[in-house]
Amino acid sequence: MKKTIAMAALAIVVSFGAVSCKKKVSDADLQTQATTVVTSNPNASVEVKEGVAHLSGTFADPQSKDAMIAKLKAINGIKEVMDMATVAAPPAPVETTAAVDPAVQKKVQDAVKDFPSVKVEVVNGELTLTGNVSGLQARKIKESIDALKIGKYNNNLVVK
Repeated sequence: MKKTIAMAALAIVVSFGAVSCKKKVSDADLQTQATTVVTSNPNASVEVKEGVAHLSGTFADPQSKDAMIAKLKAINGIKEVMDMATVAAPPAPVETTAAVDPAVQKKVQDAVKDFPSVKVEVVNGELTLTGNVSGLQARKIKESIDALKIGKYNNNLVVK
């Protein structure tokens, strides 16, 4: 009986020893695995310290950044991912003004010269009318511009 208890105690001690001696993944190995994952985004980098991955760089959108974080967390041995990365701002819209012929713009300005509250501008490449006018004035302006046969334009006049 004493031998059985001693054998059981020895088995328990050996099993605890085996569990505590399980192989720990080194930071160098984790760094290699994490770097392999991050290479899909050339603007990002990762550094692993004590099992924690520190992600930095720039991503095109939040979804790609979140996907990268998920891939890093999936690496066996990574305890946590510190997100220090940013998402690039979307490019600003380009405003063009050269799409309207200056001669056409001059003709329209001459057509509305009797209406001082009306402005003729080129906004995003399109001829645009802005200002406050009465219903009768709006009708006269539209007829004058349509008679010029300039094609499409934005009529943003406010009728009061």
